Amino acid sequence: MSRKVMVRDVPVGGGSDVVIQSMCNVRSDDEQGILEQIGRLRDAGCRIVRLAVPDRKGLGVFGRVRQQTDMPLVADIHFDYKLAIGAIEHGADKIRINPGNIGSPDRVRAVVDAARAHHIPIRVGVNSGSVEKEILEKYGRVTAEALAESALKNVRMIEDMGFEDIVISMKSSDVKMNYDAHRIAASETDHPFHIGITEAGTMRRGKVKSAAGIGALLLSGIGDTLRVSLTADPVEEVIFARELLEAIGLRKPKLDIVSCPTCGRTRIDLPALADEVERRLLSEEGIPEGLKIAVMGCVVNGPGEAREADFGVCGGLGKGLIIARGEILETVEEAHLADALIEAIKKTVNA
Repeated sequence: MSRKVMVRDVPVGGGSDVVIQSMCNVRSDDEQGILEQIGRLRDAGCRIVRLAVPDRKGLGVFGRVRQQTDMPLVADIHFDYKLAIGAIEHGADKIRINPGNIGSPDRVRAVVDAARAHHIPIRVGVNSGSVEKEILEKYGRVTAEALAESALKNVRMIEDMGFEDIVISMKSSDVKMNYDAHRIAASETDHPFHIGITEAGTMRRGKVKSAAGIGALLLSGIGDTLRVSLTADPVEEVIFARELLEAIGLRKPKLDIVSCPTCGRTRIDLPALADEVERRLLSEEGIPEGLKIAVMGCVVNGPGEAREADFGVCGGLGKGLIIARGEILETVEEAHLADALIEAIKKTVNA
C-alpha cells in the first residue's frame, strides 16, 4: 500500500479511493473562464484541479482563483522556480514540478523548503519527452527503464532534502512503456502514483488508450489518483475517468447495464432497446443508484444473466420476458418492453 498525502482535504494514497482529477484548458489569464470550468469539473465528479502557471500574470490569476473556490488546486510549474514558490505562497494545495527543468539543486531545494513550510505535497512529474540526457545515453532511447530511473532519481533527490510528501507522475503516450515503467518504479517506492497516458489523443482514440493504460495499472494495484488526458473539454476527461473506475469495480456505478452483443438468434431490436433503457433510467427520478440491469436478446444466456441482475429483459420473437431478481414477472410485446421494465423497477423499489 502506498503512503498517504493530503491535497487540501482530499487524501491521495494510503488505501483511499482513487481520486479523479483534471486540468483547466482555458487561458491561464482568464480568471472567470477558469472559475467557470472548475465549477463544471466539480459537478462532473472531479476532486482536484490543476492550473498552468506559466508567468507572473498567470500567478496573479492563480492567487485570485484560489480565493474564490475551495476546490483543491495544483499549480503546474515548468522552468521558473520562483513561480513555484509564488504559487505555494498564493495557496496552492500541491505543486507539480519536473525537477529536471526547474534548474539547479539549490532551486529545487528552495521549492521543497516552501512546500514544507506550507505543508503541501509535491508532484514529481516526468514524461517520455523529459528524460535526462545521461539516462537517454545509458539506454540509447526512451524506454520503460529510462522513464522509471528518471522519476526515481528526481524523487530521491527530493527525499535527500528531507521531504517525503511526494506524488510520483511518469507518463508516456506509449501504453506498454507506460505500464512497464510504473511496474518498475512501484517495486522500489511506496509513494503514491498519479497515473495516466499523456497526449492520449482525441476523444475516440484517447479513450481507448486511456482505458487500456490506466485500467491495466489500476487492476495491478498501481495508481492513487488519475487524469485521463484527452484533446477535448476536460469535463469529458472526468466523465470518462468515472466510467473507467466503475467498469473495473473501483467505484459504484449509478447504473450497471449488462447487454448482449446480439447474434443471429436475436429477434428484437436489442441495440435500440438497450439504448432506450439506459437513457431513460439515467434520467428517471426515484431510481436508486447501483442497480444492475440485464438487457438480453435471446434465451441462450438471457435468463441466466437476468437472474444475476436486479432486473432484466430477455428477448424472444417480437416479445420478451420482464424479470425481477430472478423471477419472471410477465411477457410483453417488443414495443412495450422498456416501459414494462421501468414500471417493474419503480413498483419494486417503491414497495
